[in-house]
Order: sequence, then structure tokens, then C-alpha cells
Amino acid sequence: MWSHMLNLFQEYMGSGLIVIWFLISLIYLWITEKRKPIRILFLYVPLILLLLFFNPVFAKLVFEAAGDEIYYRILWLLPITVVIAFATVEIWKRLEGRRKSCFLVASVAIIVISGKYVYSNEYFQKAENLYHIPQTVVDICDAIEVEGREVKAIFPLEMVQYVRQYSPVICMPYGREIIVESWQFWNPLYDVMEADVIDPGLLASGCREQWTAYIILPKDKPVNGSLTDYDFEVFAEIDEYVIYKDATVDLTVG
Repeated sequence: MWSHMLNLFQEYMGSGLIVIWFLISLIYLWITEKRKPIRILFLYVPLILLLLFFNPVFAKLVFEAAGDEIYYRILWLLPITVVIAFATVEIWKRLEGRRKSCFLVASVAIIVISGKYVYSNEYFQKAENLYHIPQTVVDICDAIEVEGREVKAIFPLEMVQYVRQYSPVICMPYGREIIVESWQFWNPLYDVMEADVIDPGLLASGCREQWTAYIILPKDKPVNGSLTDYDFEVFAEIDEYVIYKDATVDLTVG
């Protein structure tokens, strides 16, 4: 458990320069700062959080209650940036002449080399809309939405985490819980939907058993037959996806 906590801390802190700067700032403020409110906010709170994070008993309780995958989020509470910024300004204020300018330049240099350009990360990409989710998901949800009622649809795995972020009236037989292995959630429709080759009969019957009126499939997804043979009609085609609707279901309101 100790090695896991240490590994999480190392991964969260990146190259380690920020950690060193943070610890130096804590030591500096511990020695020089006398104001009680500042000490509580910038010294005691971070130290208590660090002690909690590296406490095996506390970690065990959190692991049992919520799992070890989210334990690193405790580190989000650390006011690292604020502490470093405050300590840096306090040091800068005490200096005079050229030392002041040199310290300022050195501080900026440390900030630059202690991290990476965030937008170079493969997981960052330009937002397609104000919702910060794929535009295709937005277009599909808008296409199948029925005013005045909820509708249920099954989406490919790459879309399930975005649907609920956009629409409260588009329901699904399974959502993000199917992605997180530790939650051990299972739905028989998932295996049918994500099979290498889809069995349209199993998919159609499974959707009807779970009151799912729409099926969204990638155009290039192999299907052993056709959903239209099982009373599912092509409702629309959006980008690289085909929307099928259960022709036996009436979704009109009133």
C-alpha cells in the first residue's frame, strides 16, 4: 500500500521540480511567516493533507470505500500553486536591487522547465463545441430526442461517456459504469453491441427486452445480416454512424 501511495504521488507531481519548490516554500514560510491565518492556510492545511495521504490506515479506509483508482484526487486539495506563488512573492519582496530581478527571472525559468506544454498531450484536442464533447454525439442526441419524454438508445462504447453530459432525456441501457472495471457492472447488451461481428437478431431482441428504441452503429461495423430484418428501420445517418429505430415502438407524446 505504501508503494502504491508513493507511486501515485510521484505520477501526480510529474518531474519533481514542483514538489521541491513546494517543499522549499513550506520550509521558508514555516520559518518566516508569523501571521496565524497565513500559517493555517499555507502551512497547516497542506501538511495535514500530506499526512492524511501517506497514512496507511486512512488510505485503507478510502480504498475499501471508493477504490484505489481515485485516491490521488486527495492531492487536488493541496494548494501547491498558491503556496509557491505566495512564498515566491514574499521572497521577492525581501530582496533589493539586481537580486530582485535575478530572482524573478529564475522563478519564471523554474516554472517553465518544471512542467510540460499541456496542449501537447495526446488527450487534449480542440473543442468542437461549447459542451466539450464530440459534435457527432450532440447531433445524434438532437436527432433522436422526442420533446416531452425520455427515449432510450444504445450507443457504441466510444460515445457512452458523453451522452449524459449533453442530454438528460436520452437514456441508455448502460453508461460509463460499463467502462470502469472495478465497478464490476455488466449488461448482456454490452457483449452483443461490442462483439467483433454483431448478431442483429440478438441485438434487436436484447434492445426490446430493455426498452431501447434506438441503436447507433458505426457504418463500418460488421453485422451478420441486417437490423431491418428485425423491424428496425434506418432512422438517420450522421457522420460515420447509422441510427436505427424500432419500428414497432411509437414514441409520440399524447
